[in-house]
Amino acid sequence: MTTRPRTRTRTVLCATAGWLAVSVAAVVLASCGDSERDAAPPQVARSGDPGRGAQLISSYGCSTCHTVPGVADADGLVGPPLTDFARRSYIAGKLPNTEANLHRWIENPQAIEPGTAMPDLGVTPQDAADITAYLYTLR
Repeated sequence: MTTRPRTRTRTVLCATAGWLAVSVAAVVLASCGDSERDAAPPQVARSGDPGRGAQLISSYGCSTCHTVPGVADADGLVGPPLTDFARRSYIAGKLPNTEANLHRWIENPQAIEPGTAMPDLGVTPQDAADITAYLYTLR
């Protein structure tokens, strides 16, 4: 009886198991990202008055549906909370979070996503710019 074939089989199994362990470790480590580093860079509005935007959020009734930091009584639970809005990648789950897209969404959400729960509120272009500027202060 010889032990060579058995040793060779054991060596191949150990090498395969080692390779598998290294591969699994590499996949696990690659999937562990630093969420701060991997997050989209915060958006910044180039136009609009953020102070006025906060007031408009209340006057248009956005606070009825959304929780909005820094806006009195903005604790609605119908729509998503707008906390850290400037750091989000998407608007309404479908539009890249850019100033132009947010402005369009605020002015006329039904044109972008017909049937969405967010109603058209008759927001003027300037008011949409101001609300956009405020939302981009939320980091």
